Amino acid sequence: MQVMERGESPVLGQASGVYREKAVSPMLRRHFVSAWFHQKPSGVARQTAVVPDACADLIWFGGNLLVAGPDHQVRFESVPPGATVVGMRFQPGAVAVWLGVPASAIVGARIQLDCFCKGQAQELIDLIGDTRDPAVAARRLEAALEKITGDLASPANSSRIILESLTQTREARGSITRQLTSALGTSERTLRRHCEQAFGYGPKTLDRVLRMQRFLELAKTHRALDLANLAAAAGYADQAHLSREARRLAGLTPATILVQLCGSGSMRGSLNP
Repeated sequence: MQVMERGESPVLGQASGVYREKAVSPMLRRHFVSAWFHQKPSGVARQTAVVPDACADLIWFGGNLLVAGPDHQVRFESVPPGATVVGMRFQPGAVAVWLGVPASAIVGARIQLDCFCKGQAQELIDLIGDTRDPAVAARRLEAALEKITGDLASPANSSRIILESLTQTREARGSITRQLTSALGTSERTLRRHCEQAFGYGPKTLDRVLRMQRFLELAKTHRALDLANLAAAAGYADQAHLSREARRLAGLTPATILVQLCGSGSMRGSLNP
């Protein structure tokens, strides 16, 4: 995958091709949220706008395994038409357990897995094999990861507390720092360290990223709402606030986002055939 120039007209990743996901096996749930694949549509290549979601992923693409760090701004990427990307989404805090580095060390990065664990990376690639079936690749990757979980520790409980506290809609002008230090019973300095370790960035950036994800989800599920009501429901101060954040985090206007999400042929569903 390559970063593209901003001059081309981008399309949201959620609005392009076929995206499917499933829950991982019980053995992996402490460390991974889900297994997923994204198949790009055939035809003319278009750059994809990847919106930050505060997650890191282990990605299989073109016979290689990559670690995709959490993004803090929109990222424009190119995947060949018709190609399929398979991934495993890390639980918050699991990157540090698996790779030995905090999420803040890989923000915005796409790094070959063998930079962290060369032997295990090749073992995983060999176990996946040369299948072209994304569902098969996902199952093999999951099974291979089960073999190396061993006695890996669970992510810190603070990650779950932070995420649960922020996934609820909140007033845009409220103090996120006060809310989280109260939930964790800790200092601002310790809160920031927890956030950077688990999510890659501080609490204010994390809050912005999760708010944009709420807007995207509302845009897909509440299509009758206008932009002003969607902005309020997602927790923005007003529609202008939403517009500024959409440009920064999605590279598109809110109106364009609505058109793409509501008018595209993108499909979502189960990874299982």
